[in-house]
Amino acid sequence: MLALLHPVAQVGAGFSVHPSTAIGLAALGAAYEWRARQGAREARLLGAPVNELPAARRLLFHGALLVLFLTLNGPVHDLSDEYLFSAHMVQHLILELLVPPMLLAGTPGWMLRPLLRVRGVGALARWITRPVIAFAVFNVVLAAWHLPPLYNLALAVHAVHILQHLMFLAASVLMWWPLMGSLPELPRLSYPGQMLYCFLMTLPMSVVAVYITMADRVLYPLYAIAPRVLGISPLEDQRYGGLIMWVPGGLFFYGVMTVVFVLWTRRGGEDTAGAAQVAG
Repeated sequence: MLALLHPVAQVGAGFSVHPSTAIGLAALGAAYEWRARQGAREARLLGAPVNELPAARRLLFHGALLVLFLTLNGPVHDLSDEYLFSAHMVQHLILELLVPPMLLAGTPGWMLRPLLRVRGVGALARWITRPVIAFAVFNVVLAAWHLPPLYNLALAVHAVHILQHLMFLAASVLMWWPLMGSLPELPRLSYPGQMLYCFLMTLPMSVVAVYITMADRVLYPLYAIAPRVLGISPLEDQRYGGLIMWVPGGLFFYGVMTVVFVLWTRRGGEDTAGAAQVAG
């Protein structure tokens, strides 16, 4: 039993920090605060009402950065990279389903609007945030990075692993935009459209999860030679990882559908999904 618990004890013995994540997250937080101050200064110069940044939004944005830091460093990172595929799947779901909506909820539209004035950015943003494109980009990224050749390459080469996580984050922010976008120039879906979008989002994820869960061999060899944790075999670990993507991942979108439905009914069935964007 002690031998089975030894890897867990090693992981919990210290908190590993990767400088690239700390520096990147600190830079992102600093850019956010700089943009907040710049927006207030611009409003004062134009004689317009100052764009206040509510404390709740600041808390959500910086909370997302903290969750990212804790996910990409420390025990979660160590278990994911060196021991358990199932832990890696938990890490990926946090990157895809928890951090992006927190980032979007914490970022008002006025902070992003100047980017649309950059040549080419506005047209690209209007195209890539279309629900069909956002849906396709997210699911292609998700499926491609779970194919054994690419996944194993990410485990073997740290720079590729960083690229994998950045692509997950970017594609996930894009995927969430039709549900939580804060710019009327890049509109959200209607409430019924959001519910359909969430339902459809469960289907490709389920296909990838079934592929992993039902595999009769270990798809990712690094985990086959990793020290065993709690006596879980590599194939069992892989199946647990597939189930984590399949069940919690799918149920999460059904939960979002429920929230959207409640918002819709509270507004008497009127589609006012974009109202918050104008205020943002």
